[in-house]
Order: sequence, then structure tokens, then C-alpha cells
Amino acid sequence: MGKVRIVTDSTADIPDEVKERLGISIVPLKVIFGEETFLDAVTIKSEQFYEKLAQSSVLPTTSQPSPLEFSEVYGRLLAEDADSPIISLHLSAALSGTFQSAVIAHSMLEEESDITILDSRSASYGFGMRVVKAAEMAQAGESKERIIEAIEQLERDTKLYFLVDTLEYLQKGGRIGKASALIGSILNIKPILSLEPEGIVYAVDKVRGSKKAMARIIELLKQTYGDEPVGMTMAYSFRKDTAEELCELLKSQFNVRSINWTTIGAVIGTHTGPGASAVFMYRM
Repeated sequence: MGKVRIVTDSTADIPDEVKERLGISIVPLKVIFGEETFLDAVTIKSEQFYEKLAQSSVLPTTSQPSPLEFSEVYGRLLAEDADSPIISLHLSAALSGTFQSAVIAHSMLEEESDITILDSRSASYGFGMRVVKAAEMAQAGESKERIIEAIEQLERDTKLYFLVDTLEYLQKGGRIGKASALIGSILNIKPILSLEPEGIVYAVDKVRGSKKAMARIIELLKQTYGDEPVGMTMAYSFRKDTAEELCELLKSQFNVRSINWTTIGAVIGTHTGPGASAVFMYRM
């Protein structure tokens, strides 16, 4: 049996250098500005997307990959080594049809194809870190079963919280009502966002001002991790300042052993806007 191959989609927000080093296969989602369609993280990178977003009078939309696009990736990997199992981990099925496209693609291939498709029930580096862990283990020659166990354990060990500068994009994307967005903007209300176990975005709390929001995130994370050794990945969309401030606060309050950085890509950024920041914390 060959080494396990790892597939994910572009919303995992994994840095290019990491994807290339670990041989992770990416199936991109699409970002649509009016008549223009771009492949997330392929024909439009994060910085280009946020610059275009600032200049555009049209709010972009997003689209999942087709089953054919998945089957082409699976087919290529199987052609390279038919004995290599494939683990394919994707954006929450509650947020996108990407997972379902992967399932359909699998059904289009020969029955004996060893492909395991997993719903991350998460978004951005919330599952991107699991993809990276899986790819590292695959490079080390670990079995498919051991890798899946590690993915599931990391899911249990991870908490994630998002902050957004404005509620405008959540409102336009249908995540909250127009009245809530207007009142929130007037009162400087900052929702602290996370994902439920089913993979649905929800507001953990709502506080007034960024300082209080950061303090509340620290309080929430303390309830889970206390003084345990933790690692964390900080993510940001266009501006890094809020994420850097939050990072410094977290370093002063937690037993942080590892810090990584990534950017929030175009697809997730369509719904969170250019001022989003996030922390993904996990047990070491």
C-alpha cells in the first residue's frame, strides 16, 4: 500500500509554502464578481481579493467545485499510485455543498477506490490545521486509520473564534438580519463568532468594542485550556493589526508553545469582510 494522499479545498486557507511542501492537493472554490469568475487561491490570491472587494460596487458570491473537478483530482492521484489511499477533508457541509460534490465525485469512480471523504464541520484554518497534520503524518508513512484518528482528536482539541470589523458582509451574505447589522454598527457591537459542533456559524457573544471582544475571547479560551500547553494559529483578512494585538494578549495569558499565521482567503472573506481576525487554539 502506498502513502496516504491528502486532498482538501481552498477554504482551508493553508499557506502556499505549506501546501507545496506537504504535497496537499487543493480543489478550489470559485469567487464571482459580476461577470468575472476566479478560482480561490489560484487565479485570485487573498491580497488581490481584498483590494478588488474594496473597489467593487458588487458584493462577490461564491460557488462550490463541481463533482467533475473533484473526480479529476482523485483520478490523477489514483493514476499516480492506485494503491495509495486518499483522505479528502472539506469545508463544513452546513456552509457549502463542497463536501457533497466530493461525495458525488467518489461515487463516479470505481468502487474499489480507497477514498475517505470527511466533513470538517469547520471553516478556514479551523480544519486547515487538521489537513496539515494529516499531510505531515502521511509524509511520515502513517496509516490511513492513524491519520483519521489524529484528525478527529485535533478537532476535539481545537477552539476557534472570529472577530469582524463590520456586520455588513454577514448581513449581505444572509448570516444576520439588516436591522441587527445597522444597530450593531451604530452601537459598535462586536460579535464573537464560532462554529457549532454541526458546523454552523453562530455568535458566541456580543460585546461593545474590540478591546472587550478580545478580553471575552481570552475568558472563553481560559475555560477550555487554563494553563495547558497550547499552540495557536492567527488568521487575518486584509489588515493584520487586530490579529497582532489579539496574539500579544493571548501570548501573555496562555502557555503558548507554537504560533503560526495565515490569511483568510477569498471565499471565507466574502462572508466576513476585509477586517476579519481569528484565533485557532489547540492542545499541544
